[in-house]
Amino acid sequence: MATKKVKYYGTGRRKSSVARVHLCAGKGKITVNGRDVKEYFPFETLLLNLKQPLALLGAEDRYDIVADVQGGGFTGQAEAIRLGIARALLEANEDRSVLKKAGMLTRNARSKERKKYGLKAARRAPQFSKR
Repeated sequence: MATKKVKYYGTGRRKSSVARVHLCAGKGKITVNGRDVKEYFPFETLLLNLKQPLALLGAEDRYDIVADVQGGGFTGQAEAIRLGIARALLEANEDRSVLKKAGMLTRNARSKERKKYGLKAARRAPQFSKR
């Protein structure tokens, strides 16, 4: 009889990125889209940002993380995974007050403003010519 591993799930969104994060008991291995996190994200700052909820709770080596992320760029994807990790940690009955105080549970809703007709970008108007 095999023991069933308990998995916790959290969804994170940022800009145009969507991350599905699965957390299970382990040694702290993080996999993003089937690749190691250090291989996937080119900058150390993104890695630190992504691991923030785990660092706050001191749970960096308690959970293995598997994340599937689509859309957006590096920053949006890293922050989407961060929110997904924080939500999954809540499901795993970790301390909510610590995460809440640090702002890890709040979705950052800022995204790119759409382009309007008659303009070159969202707000950029064509150059004015007097003559």
